[in-house]
Amino acid sequence: MTGNRPATVRFYIVADILGLALVLAALRSDVTYPGDPGDVIQRRARPACPVVTPATPDPEWIPAVTRRGWLIVTRDHHIQDHRAEIGAVRTYGARMVALSAAEARGTFPQLEIVMCQWRAIERLLDLDGPFIYTATRTRLEPVQLS
Repeated sequence: MTGNRPATVRFYIVADILGLALVLAALRSDVTYPGDPGDVIQRRARPACPVVTPATPDPEWIPAVTRRGWLIVTRDHHIQDHRAEIGAVRTYGARMVALSAAEARGTFPQLEIVMCQWRAIERLLDLDGPFIYTATRTRLEPVQLS
């Protein structure tokens, strides 16, 4: 990694969509995932992810990721119904985007959603948490946290 500038990680892709994480992390130095050994992308050196295994429990990785200011990307068709996850987002002040389309069950459909919404997702980096947005190919909408 000598001669490369350090990367600034901004996005954390969760363990349940590792296929998508591997695609994005191979293209972007600002994307990491659990177990990421780090890499050099476009002369930017991304460090190893501090979440060392996809088996890390939510109560450990959510605060670790949130402390670093990373935007979490996950897949959850019914995120608004999962009160425990919403509670963790509120408790830790997390910022999360949930790929919520029913068809987001494979890597390519997940990539399609992310690519269709990428600029809107990047704009979320300017917002303070806690928040959850759901993303489909055509919509990016906030979830009520209360």
